[in-house]
Amino acid sequence: MNGQPTKEDRDRISRLMAAVDEIPTMHRDDTSLPRYGPAPPVSQPGRPPMSQRAVDDSVRMLSASVLIAVTGGSGTAILWASGHANPAVVAAVFGAPTALVLALGRLARRTRGVLPDQHHHHYAGPVDQRTVTSKTTGLIAKTTNQQ
Repeated sequence: MNGQPTKEDRDRISRLMAAVDEIPTMHRDDTSLPRYGPAPPVSQPGRPPMSQRAVDDSVRMLSASVLIAVTGGSGTAILWASGHANPAVVAAVFGAPTALVLALGRLARRTRGVLPDQHHHHYAGPVDQRTVTSKTTGLIAKTTNQQ
């Protein structure tokens, strides 16, 4: 053992380097572009493109399904653990969270119109391009602005 690689090690390294050289490292997209305007959308892997409202609804449905699964699973666990249970009591205990969620959802729908609309203002005119240099000194901060 003198620290030098053996012939087997050199062969293994050369095979590894040959395998790495065969891996593609770039991709060229030869699709034609339009003569003017933005490029057409290209489908991407993963979730399909959706509007913001569709994304919000999707997240809301996934969250509700988790809530329903947890509620149903805990109800099943209580019934299984007790061996028997009064169906009216079980309905009251596990129906209350659902009624609360429905009530909160209705309240949220009513408050949707309370918020003001979103406004965007665009102004045109000359832009002030002065540079202001500030220097703050002293124990009690004194700021001097110079143009």
